Amino acid sequence: MLLQRLIVTLRSLLSVPPARGLRVLRTLTLATLAAATACGGGSGSPASGDAAKTPAANAATSAPSVEWFTDVAQASGIDFTHVNGATGKFYYPEILPPGVALFDYDNDGDLDVYLVQGHPLDDAKANPELRGRLYRNDLTTNADGTHALHFTDVTAQSGINAVAFGFGVATGDIDNDGFVDLYLTNFGGCQLYRNNGNGTFTDITASSGTANQPGFAVSAAFLDYDRDGLLDLYVGNNVNYRGLDKETVCPNPAGARDYCPPQIYGGFRDRLYHNDGRGHFSDVTAKALPGLRPRPALGISVADFDGDGWPDIYVADDGEDNLLWMNQRNGTFKESALLAGAAVTGEGKAEASMGVDAGDYDNDGDEDLVMTELTGQGFNMYVNDGAARFRDAGALSGLGPASNKFTGWGTRWFDYDNDGLLDMFSANGTIITLEGHEKMSFPYDQHRLLFRNLGTGRFEDVSEKAGASFAMSESGRGAAFGDIDNDGDIDILVGNDAGRARLLLNNVGNKAHWIGLRLTGVGGRDMVGARVGVTRADGKTLWRRAHADGSYASASDPRVLIGLGDAAGPVRAQVMWPDGKQETFANLAVDTWTTVKQGNGQ
Repeated sequence: MLLQRLIVTLRSLLSVPPARGLRVLRTLTLATLAAATACGGGSGSPASGDAAKTPAANAATSAPSVEWFTDVAQASGIDFTHVNGATGKFYYPEILPPGVALFDYDNDGDLDVYLVQGHPLDDAKANPELRGRLYRNDLTTNADGTHALHFTDVTAQSGINAVAFGFGVATGDIDNDGFVDLYLTNFGGCQLYRNNGNGTFTDITASSGTANQPGFAVSAAFLDYDRDGLLDLYVGNNVNYRGLDKETVCPNPAGARDYCPPQIYGGFRDRLYHNDGRGHFSDVTAKALPGLRPRPALGISVADFDGDGWPDIYVADDGEDNLLWMNQRNGTFKESALLAGAAVTGEGKAEASMGVDAGDYDNDGDEDLVMTELTGQGFNMYVNDGAARFRDAGALSGLGPASNKFTGWGTRWFDYDNDGLLDMFSANGTIITLEGHEKMSFPYDQHRLLFRNLGTGRFEDVSEKAGASFAMSESGRGAAFGDIDNDGDIDILVGNDAGRARLLLNNVGNKAHWIGLRLTGVGGRDMVGARVGVTRADGKTLWRRAHADGSYASASDPRVLIGLGDAAGPVRAQVMWPDGKQETFANLAVDTWTTVKQGNGQ
């Protein structure tokens, strides 16, 4: 039987595009083993909507011989294990990290990796090697078109000295010089590193005014909320933590001591920093966010939810009403989540929202919300009517029931099979000790989930089909998304609390057609917040957004990759830039990456 599986796998190489040859060879053994054993988990939804998927997508998802996703972190040079220092004292900060980031810090056209690190919280002499790590992507393309993926740890020469107990990371070009800067959320204060454009970074936290002290930030997001051409900064604070020596003792349902919920500590107010354009940010929270109350913020997603051309802010709160800050176009926001139907579930319950993302899952031209929740609650999905009025479709979509056993963190709308429909991923891990895992050093592991968009408003749990990397049981937290090898499909970087970082390489997405767009503006900056509508040869227009925010405590590739399914030939793109201007770019080639610059369209 195993030999038969091997033959099937070898035959599959004949149908794989040249650029995939190296990757398939690299994953051949893993794919064979995965085909010979039952891996994965989760119950699938009825496949009644399969007809809505394109033939190309159905072909990609029906081939068992090649794993859809393969973990290549160690093989490509990312040998990283997160340390949270847990010793059984149940310090609250231990349960939250780590976030991760995919960003092109050296502007060489491929995505680099930043990984958040921790250390034992009560050890004054922590290992100096325990620090956040920057890995340079040394991607090469061989003469035959295959890719060689390799990462080099460049932390030492980068100038990044991230020795604090880290939570998360955000990325954005704060000075419009074309080089992406780095913001780190830490226990004890945040750090802002300016990219010098020569492979090094400078800590400008003090001079920029962005330390967020006092505060307890987990997630943060860059956005140009006043459309002045400069990226501002929203910082989501979680709890009013009074110190390790004041930690509270909390029992879990079994009566044993475990981690406390955020309500034990009380929430903390978020902050909004305005970029003054001189390397300095001003705290404008009081003026810009009237009525803001302390909340336990975790995930942040920035999008134009009502289609007025101005960015709004959605904040996922842990165990309390979520927030929707609608941009009033005068430097202020109005909190509107309850009236919009996005504060609580359809039953009126405030749930433990952690990760969050906005995207047009139903291809009707507006931004819908998905968020991960606590075990027993099920993930939520809020469908936008285009005017920032939402309806809870978590149960009807199938996402809620299929995720009920999981505690989700990092998440994303993304089109893993390039059929033109946004699918959904979540990294998972409980916050209550799992029965039977008590003897483990950190007994909070669960496997990852992948949901396939059926195009009918419903999703199918395809985690069991996605490969061995989706059967791994780990304490998943942050997740970042991007095309790490520039081959035309979205890969996933996952951070695990007290575990190894994983780089899940997508092996099936580029079997369908696609187009990749980097949207740039002044100085070559990635125009986060820009929306692009790509019209395929068949006349269908798909709207996507350039953004690095969303997920949980993580930063993703701001480039836009749009799956086209079977639609070949050139496409037309309509771009709505963050400043409100619109341009059209015609005859764009498919199955390749193209840089689109504001001012060069029609």
